[in-house]
Amino acid sequence: MPDTLLNTSDTTPVPITLVAESDFEAWRNELPELSQQWVQKSQFRGRGQDIAWLPDAAGAPTEVAVGWDGTESLATLGGLPFRLPEGVYALTTPVSDLQVLGWALGAYRFSRYKDSEREPAQLLVPEGNDASMLADTEAAITLVRDLINIPAGDMTPSRLADEAVQVAETHGAEYRLVVGDELLKEGYGAIHAVGRAAADAPRMVDISWGDPANPAVTLVGKGVCFDSGGLNIKPASGMRTMKKDMGGAAHVLGLAALIMSRELPVRLRVLVAAVENAISGNAYRPGDVLETYKGISVEIDNTDAEGRLVMCDCLALAAEQDPALIIDYSTLTGSARSAVGAEIAAMFCNDDDVANALHQTGQSSDDPLWRMPLHQPYRHMLKSNVADTVNSAASPYAGAITAALFLEQFVSKLPWVHFDIMAYNVRSRPGHPEGGEAMGVRAVFDYLSQRFAG
Repeated sequence: MPDTLLNTSDTTPVPITLVAESDFEAWRNELPELSQQWVQKSQFRGRGQDIAWLPDAAGAPTEVAVGWDGTESLATLGGLPFRLPEGVYALTTPVSDLQVLGWALGAYRFSRYKDSEREPAQLLVPEGNDASMLADTEAAITLVRDLINIPAGDMTPSRLADEAVQVAETHGAEYRLVVGDELLKEGYGAIHAVGRAAADAPRMVDISWGDPANPAVTLVGKGVCFDSGGLNIKPASGMRTMKKDMGGAAHVLGLAALIMSRELPVRLRVLVAAVENAISGNAYRPGDVLETYKGISVEIDNTDAEGRLVMCDCLALAAEQDPALIIDYSTLTGSARSAVGAEIAAMFCNDDDVANALHQTGQSSDDPLWRMPLHQPYRHMLKSNVADTVNSAASPYAGAITAALFLEQFVSKLPWVHFDIMAYNVRSRPGHPEGGEAMGVRAVFDYLSQRFAG
C-alpha cells in the first residue's frame, strides 16, 4: 500500500475545505453561484461526515467541502480515505496533528490475505503539522493492528517472539528469550503451565533499551496467541475471535516502538509472555496448583482464566527492578467489555496522580480510558483453601476487578497501570476500521512524554 500521508507530491492535490455546521451559511454565501447550486443539490450543511464536490467555472468538480462538528478528533478526517476517490488531497483549513492522524488511521486495511479493491486517498501533510511524529505514530498503530489481525495459525508463540525480536533489533535494544522448559528452570511456572500443551513451546521475551540512568518504565503484554479456553473449553462463539488474545503483547510492542523511535529519555523494559492455551494430554487442569515466579501459589479454578497467569510471572519479574512505573496491557476479561464496551480501555491504577494524568491524555488524544476501582474488599473472592490464591473467582460478579486484584498481588506496591482492553473494533467508524485496534497506546505515550520528556 502506498504511503497515506505525503510530505511532497508530483501531482496537483485536490483542495479540501472543512466547514463546520455553525459556519455553513457564511461559507456558502461566499461561494460562486454555480457552487452554491451544487451545495444545495448535494444537501450539504456542514454536518459531520458530509461531503460536497465544488465545481470550477466550467462545471467540473475540482474541490471538496467536508463537514465537521468543530471538535478535534480522529473522526474529522478518518472517514475520507475510502470515501474520496483515489488521488492526492490537500487541506485548505488548518488542522491539528490529531486530525491528520485520523486520515492515516482511517486508511488502514489488513490486506495480507486479500487484495484491496482500491487504494486509499492520500493526504499532503500541511506544513504546520509534525510529519515525523505522525509517521512514527501511524507505524506504531499499524504494527499493533497487523499483529492482532494475523490469524493464530501464522501468529504462533514463536512468530510473536520473532516480531518482538524484530522490534528490538530495529531500535538497537537488548533482548533475551526464555523458551520451553527453561521457563521452569528460571521459575516462570505459570507461563509454562499455560503454554505447555501447545505444539509451539511457550516463551518469554525480555527487551531492554535506553540509558540505565534514566527513569525505568516497564511494559508487560499478554501474548496468548490463541485461547481455546484449555480444558474449560470455550464455546464456538467465544473462540471465534481468539486470535486477538495476544493483543496485549501487540500493544506493548507498538508502544515500545513509538517510545524508541521518539527516543524518550527512559530506561525501557518490555516483557511479553507468548503462549497458546491449547488442549492435550499434558494441559494444565482445574484444581492444579501452580508455583509462580513471585513464590505465590495459585490454585486453578478455571483454565480459561489463563491470561492473568502468564501476566503474573512477568509482573513479578518487572517489580524486581523497582521501576518508576509498570504498565500492562491484556485482553483479560469479558467483564471489562460489559462495563465500558468495546471502544474504551478499562484502566486500573494504584496511583491517583498517574490515573488522573492518563485520563487527561486519553481525552486530549481521542484515545479514551476509563478508570475502574481496585475495590480491596473483593479480595475475599480470591481466597483458596489449598493455595495462596485462586486464579478465578467463583462469583459471577466483578470479574474485571477480581482479575485486576489478582494481578496486583504480583507488583508489590509499585506504581502500576493495568489496561483490560478489547483490542478489536467490532464495527468500522471513521479512523477505526473493523479489526485489530490499539487502545490506550497514544494516551500512554503522551503521558510518558509529558512526564519524562516535558
